[in-house]
Amino acid sequence: MDVNRRHLIGVTAAGAGVLAAVSPAAAAQPVSALGRDASQYGLRPGSPDDQTRTLQRAIDEAARAQAPLALPPGVYRTGQLRLPSGAQLIGVRGATRLIFTGGASMFASEGAGGIGLNAIVLDGGGIALPTRRGLVHCLSGHDIRITDCEIVASGGNGIWFENVAGEVSGNILSKIAVTAITSFDARGLTVSRNTIRDTNDNGIEILRTSIGDDGTLVADNRIEDIKAGPGGSGQYGNAINAFRAGNVIVRGNRIKNCDYSAVRGNSASNIQITGNSITDVREVALYSEFAFEGAVIANNTVDGAALGVSVCNFNEGGRLAVVQGNIIRNLLAKRPIGTAPDDDAGIGIYVEADTSVSGNVVENAPSFGIVAGWGKYLRDVAISGNVIRNAFVGIGISVTPGAGTALVNDNVISETPRGAVVGLDHARPITPDLSIEGSPRFAQVVVGMNAVRKLP
Repeated sequence: MDVNRRHLIGVTAAGAGVLAAVSPAAAAQPVSALGRDASQYGLRPGSPDDQTRTLQRAIDEAARAQAPLALPPGVYRTGQLRLPSGAQLIGVRGATRLIFTGGASMFASEGAGGIGLNAIVLDGGGIALPTRRGLVHCLSGHDIRITDCEIVASGGNGIWFENVAGEVSGNILSKIAVTAITSFDARGLTVSRNTIRDTNDNGIEILRTSIGDDGTLVADNRIEDIKAGPGGSGQYGNAINAFRAGNVIVRGNRIKNCDYSAVRGNSASNIQITGNSITDVREVALYSEFAFEGAVIANNTVDGAALGVSVCNFNEGGRLAVVQGNIIRNLLAKRPIGTAPDDDAGIGIYVEADTSVSGNVVENAPSFGIVAGWGKYLRDVAISGNVIRNAFVGIGISVTPGAGTALVNDNVISETPRGAVVGLDHARPITPDLSIEGSPRFAQVVVGMNAVRKLP
């Protein structure tokens, strides 16, 4: 076929004309192009009436047809809605708003899968929910996805999952009366890229009814202004709380202004807490406590906390950790009211058993840069290659009867008026500086070569 230049130009021009004709039309397509238009079922945006029955019918029929249900822009008043398997609701982000009129939850499902909520504002109106309920409440579900939604003014939890696999991502949750996102006994869950502000209990809770594998990924969320509304000694006021949940990964989150912890792992084995940015938390910033085996706490920055990292409760079986590459500074001298009176503050890093502490930088610690052990609860700790500046004591090591082995070597320690390396009886320094030649020696404590700079 003879394809000349004039023919090619003609074809190209025709193609451009088609694109020019199609593109504006595509841009102007109504929300119904995304699926079945909810207005076809009688749903009326801006109506003062409660539209629960109409919306439920639309959800059910669209799910039966395996089609998404598109909600046009506008405000819709609704009570509790049931999400059957295959229910997919799609709105216009920031413009489709459901206002809750009352019930146990706005959306609820049980034993259903293939559910999606996308680009919808869910306004709880501050209406109180029953205990252990969320504005979105899903039990025993698979492939449940809540994406790009906004959940505001829930009178209970924002999202409550039990035995759920799926994804919660790209959402904004604010003014939540209890916890923004709660998951019990997850079966494969990702919680990522959400913005959480102003909650009264916790930001994100990854929980299990008994100790076991969970594997939830909590990544790249922005969490701030978390209050410990009910009080307590650490159950509330945390940005991220993993309880009994093994193999949880907490990565790359930005956390600030929490009454208690940024990340609290309680009896959570093999937890990984890495690459988080944390400012202005008022208790332990990064916690691995009670009956756990295995924790990696690495490459985080902490600026402002009562204690930077705590890996503790060897008395409960808590052991086996790596604390590496963290920057921890500007520690507070006191913990919040409600914690135990003998809980210390102003400490950069605290560890107890089977732990390596290396490559961290600690600056401005009113009490200790690093502490190893609590009375007899010390076993096999290596502290090496750290930099500690401006701490009352650089490194404190338990030397009471029954305490185990600790190695302190190759650290840089400066501006520590009470001493670079000091033996402790619990929280009380009881020896001179062990880094000085001729100081007392303890068989289980090996103090090697450390670079120590004293105050002028």
